[in-house]
Amino acid sequence: MSGTPSQPSWRKPVGMLMILALIAVWAAIVLLLSPWIERLPVLVQAPVYLVAGIVWILPLKPLLRWMELGRWRE
Repeated sequence: MSGTPSQPSWRKPVGMLMILALIAVWAAIVLLLSPWIERLPVLVQAPVYLVAGIVWILPLKPLLRWMELGRWRE
């Protein structure tokens, strides 16, 4: 073990803010689409909201990689 403590990275706080912004923007998009979605039958609404609730997770992998390693791709 080395005796020098590592410096905290600025990428982690920035990445956290980006994650919160991503969630807020995605929620706003779904909110704006909700008048259109509510006109659909209930059995169609459920999968639409299920997909909308999962899709926002897809951009997290590259964002988390960037936060940890400093690059977007492997």
